Amino acid sequence: MSRANSKSRLVGLCILGFFVSILLGAPVLAPNDPAAIAPDRRLEAPSAKFPLGTDHLGRCMMSRLIYGTRWSLGTAMAAAVMILTAGISLGAVSGYYRGPVDLVLMRVVDVLLAFPALIPALAIAGMLGPGMEHVLAATVAVWWAGYARLVRGLVLSVRERHFVEAARALGAGDLAIISRQLLPNVLPPVLVLASVEMGSLILAIAGLSFLGLGAQPPTPEWGAMLNDGRPFLLTAPQLMIYPGLAISLAVVGFNLVGEGLRDLLDPRLSDGR
Repeated sequence: MSRANSKSRLVGLCILGFFVSILLGAPVLAPNDPAAIAPDRRLEAPSAKFPLGTDHLGRCMMSRLIYGTRWSLGTAMAAAVMILTAGISLGAVSGYYRGPVDLVLMRVVDVLLAFPALIPALAIAGMLGPGMEHVLAATVAVWWAGYARLVRGLVLSVRERHFVEAARALGAGDLAIISRQLLPNVLPPVLVLASVEMGSLILAIAGLSFLGLGAQPPTPEWGAMLNDGRPFLLTAPQLMIYPGLAISLAVVGFNLVGEGLRDLLDPRLSDGR
């Protein structure tokens, strides 16, 4: 791996470490109550009390950005765990058993992958109604399909190898073969995909909140903050700049880590450049 790739991965890890620290330490780091309204202090400039100024309702922008990390990144991380669990499980079952199970699951995957992921997620979230829990359900219901297809293909290539046949000859059951023989061999590329896809997941969650389907007032979520600041784009652009920068920085961090993981787990990719 080149030194540049190592530096990029380190930068990505530092960015993610920064956001995780904010996520965990939000109650200590936030200088004010993120939901406290002060109409007489609306759109104030940065000061000692409000380091990034206030929004159109007099709420502390820094506090809202800090707590927004919990809603935006926290929701994305929870969604990623659920997506990986569903995608890996269904993909492994589909690739191992094949037959009717594989046929049904892959047709569902084909339907979901026939559209850009945000479109069915938007439709599902719209049917369920506003709320972060509905955004979480919508993203999980759509995003698992890509992981299931990847895992299925990897399982199909691994299941015929000699060590799997040896485990089967020794009397290992299907569950033991899948969990001990197949999954350890398919997880590295899945983790790379997950780290790169986290950026898209963050953007999708923020986008759904921006459209009014996610976090509802006064929840300090980055996408909702972008929507709140939209009417003040010309008079107070910082209301959109701050959450926009937070979203961009988080996406860049995950992308850098994903690229680094890809090069680390498959050196042939970096050697062939």
